[in-house]
Amino acid sequence: MYGVLFALMFVASMGLSHAQTAKAFSFVALGDLPYGPPESAYAPYLRLIERINQAGAAFSVHLGDIKSGASECSDQLFTDQLAHFQRFTGAVVYTPGDNEWTDCHRASNGAYNPLERLAAIRHRFFVPGRSLGAAPRQLENQSNLMPPYALYVENQRWRFEDVLFATLHIVGSNNNLEARDQAAAREFFERDAANVAWIKDSFEQAAKEQARAIVFAFHADVFDSRSPWEDFPGWSGFRRTISETLLPLASKWAKPVLVVHGDSHKFRIDQPFVLAEKPLKNVTRLIVPGASDVRAVRVLITPETGFLFELISP
Repeated sequence: MYGVLFALMFVASMGLSHAQTAKAFSFVALGDLPYGPPESAYAPYLRLIERINQAGAAFSVHLGDIKSGASECSDQLFTDQLAHFQRFTGAVVYTPGDNEWTDCHRASNGAYNPLERLAAIRHRFFVPGRSLGAAPRQLENQSNLMPPYALYVENQRWRFEDVLFATLHIVGSNNNLEARDQAAAREFFERDAANVAWIKDSFEQAAKEQARAIVFAFHADVFDSRSPWEDFPGWSGFRRTISETLLPLASKWAKPVLVVHGDSHKFRIDQPFVLAEKPLKNVTRLIVPGASDVRAVRVLITPETGFLFELISP
């Protein structure tokens, strides 16, 4: 059922008295699932959900891409995936990927208007104040907390055992930064500004609540647009959110930050982020499996050890 435990220590110091009062807990991260036709993709995905339900985690986070890039972005597809989310016996928090909206203009996807599909996702999958799953948990939504960003119900936040969690709507395909399409470009810059505001507010909230760690969850592999000279060049759709906002604030925060994403489909734990040419040792990255690799990752957070990662197979 489960794989090998992969451990990575918290490298930032936590006060001993605070660590003694904090409790260990786990959550499950998964993404880029299910991929393929229903007749072949749904059965292993449903078996994985059954395994997740047995894992005893506090909640699950789906990091987007609820379909492959070659399948249709139909209403029926959305209905199927919403039903899958409700098969989680606990709470599941979902943040969108690119396959369910930015890529939907493709003929193989049904030649949909991507912005119409995004609106449909917001309407179908997000209810302000609560997650998905059979036992939903209370959440905060940027749409409620920050009136200038009332559209962004998908940017969510919650706290569990002194750890602050936040989702960000950052997707693959260079975050949909498409200069050739004025509507797409406008959507990108508006969503980018919302994400920046949500990151800043989340760090402020974590400091106010004296959280011992922050977890950011989103879809994109933000190094996908890196150049040989820069991790986040000028054409990167991740430059402002990650390079200019999240990383400097994480450095200033100094406590542990876990960045969880999908998009690349290959399980990995590392510390690849640098700031001013220096490694950020308090920022850990987890890439979840996906696509043909139908597995999830259980993340155990303990005051003593830090992050422990365990693969879950169907």
